[in-house]
Amino acid sequence: MSSKANTMPQGPSRRGPGMQAPLGKKLNIGVFKRVLKMLFKEYPVLVPITMICIIFSAISSSIPAIFSQRIIAIIEKYFMDRNWDAAKGEVLGNLAILASIYILSLISFIVYTQLMAIITQGFLGKLRKRLFNGMQNLPIKYFDTHQHGEIMSHYTNDIDTLRQLISQSLPALLQSGIIVISVFSIMLWYSAWMTLVVVFGVICLITVSRKIGGGSAKFFIRQQASVAKAEGYIQEMMNGQKVVKVFCHEDKSCDEFNKINNELYEHSSNAHAYANCLGPINMNIGNILYVLVATVGGLFLLSSIDNISISGMAFEISIIIPFLNMTRQFTGQTNQATQQLNSIIMAMAGAERIFKLMDEIPEVDDGYVTLVNAKFDENGNLTETEERTGIWAWKHPHGDGTVTYTKVAGDVRLHDVDFGYTPDKIVLQNIDIYAEPGQKVAFVGATGAGKTTITNLINRFYDIADGKIRYDGININKIKKGDLRRSLGIVLQETNLFTGTVMENIRYGRLDATDEECIAAAKLAGADDFITRLPDGYNTALDNNGSNLSQGQRQLIAIARAAVADPPVMILDEATSSIDTRTEAIVSKGMDRLMQGRTVFVIAHRLSTVKNSDVIMVLDQGKIIERGSHDKLIAEKGTYYQLYTGAFELE
Repeated sequence: MSSKANTMPQGPSRRGPGMQAPLGKKLNIGVFKRVLKMLFKEYPVLVPITMICIIFSAISSSIPAIFSQRIIAIIEKYFMDRNWDAAKGEVLGNLAILASIYILSLISFIVYTQLMAIITQGFLGKLRKRLFNGMQNLPIKYFDTHQHGEIMSHYTNDIDTLRQLISQSLPALLQSGIIVISVFSIMLWYSAWMTLVVVFGVICLITVSRKIGGGSAKFFIRQQASVAKAEGYIQEMMNGQKVVKVFCHEDKSCDEFNKINNELYEHSSNAHAYANCLGPINMNIGNILYVLVATVGGLFLLSSIDNISISGMAFEISIIIPFLNMTRQFTGQTNQATQQLNSIIMAMAGAERIFKLMDEIPEVDDGYVTLVNAKFDENGNLTETEERTGIWAWKHPHGDGTVTYTKVAGDVRLHDVDFGYTPDKIVLQNIDIYAEPGQKVAFVGATGAGKTTITNLINRFYDIADGKIRYDGININKIKKGDLRRSLGIVLQETNLFTGTVMENIRYGRLDATDEECIAAAKLAGADDFITRLPDGYNTALDNNGSNLSQGQRQLIAIARAAVADPPVMILDEATSSIDTRTEAIVSKGMDRLMQGRTVFVIAHRLSTVKNSDVIMVLDQGKIIERGSHDKLIAEKGTYYQLYTGAFELE
């Protein structure tokens, strides 16, 4: 039997990202504003400077139209007189001014591209840090109900969409917007009639863009959700590769992946089909508009229609030629701006998912009782100290300003505890447990009976629905969660080792532990023998969750990690399940020394490991149906007797 099922919430099913409620089809303005607000908050100086450089560069690219008109007008003015010397002086003067503007524009372009690199990478670095720090404060329930691949997608795909937004889309959109405004102002300055023709064409262009862009938006949003779903499935299959191969489910896994992959393909192809046809359509509209402006300009010139303009200039050839270039620039930048909307929509889909994770309600900790090192003074009173004495105390401040210290003895009591992972499904009912200091309490029962759930409640990974849990007479709701968990050492059935050396993994139990203390803990757990035979001993590097060690060796390191923490209460969740019988005999001696003087909660299906427990609790469907010592329960010949002897009645 395995207690692994108890580590997962009983009730709610895992929901993949593709199973969420339908997302909106339009750009989320609120999310867009939030991204901009964060940018300005993180870089209150660099962002405005970058914007100024982009604006200057954009205006500079609109200036040539003015100089083109001037130069053509100069040539037209002096053409009849053949006064080329006078024309040459004015033309060269205008070209010199234009060259100076281009040089400044180049400088501002270099400045803003360098600043954008700093802002983009810095902002994403801070966002990832904020995202990770927030994730560390989320309750265990969040990780139990979300696929790890889905969470990883926030750090990869979603963050990458924001990178494209900040480094490319936003600068391009700002630049295009400034150019459009600048060119439009210049066109009005020269001719209102011609400007109306251009505006008509641009209205057609925007109408087409909105129609096509609206169709692509919903698919870009769905694409982001599908990517997360695919990554979640891949991660799940990688973790369960041995199970897949043992049960020959390769074909089934491939079929399921193909289904998810086809869904991603469908959403991505639809999104890009809309987006990719937008550019050619807008380009052709721009070409048609270019011809239309040239035709209308020629007709106006031949018809001698009075020009309406802010400048009051007469309609001349010097206006038509720059107008054609401005038309091309105006439609091109409008097209550029509409194309950037697709990237912004996709980025907002990623940002929305990132903010959703950031806005998850963190684990609530309203405790005020803390765990401190303590010592006895000359009067025998318990006092707080900075040095590590091996004596722990609960520091309990009171409303009247006084503070009392209670020695941590390991007295854990559950009174009429009810609990359910969801309100409509209670998995523990009327649980009463009295673990006195130094007692070894064992939980046995079928898989799903609620054994691991009880230890999760003691750790406050989940909060109870009803009843009370007291630790040394203090309601655990009053104890800060971090201090509560520091007082509890836990060895799980599923061992997790981190990238680093063996020594660093043992020290994970207490970061200020010395090498000597880590080695002593390894000897206590029976791990020193195999560690010293490793290529580099305690300095042997581990990676990929300790794949270069056997399952039993990994479990021994986990036990040593708990031993170096030296907590007053130990929780052993199938701690020796992955250890062979010979190794178990070695570890048992170390475990006995480790458990000496501590309150210990043991979860075991191998009942030989709980025979010497002071109290054995037999659970069935969330209720304690039997309790007592091994001999007492054997004598009663109840459920424990059947589990121990294998005397089950066959139906």
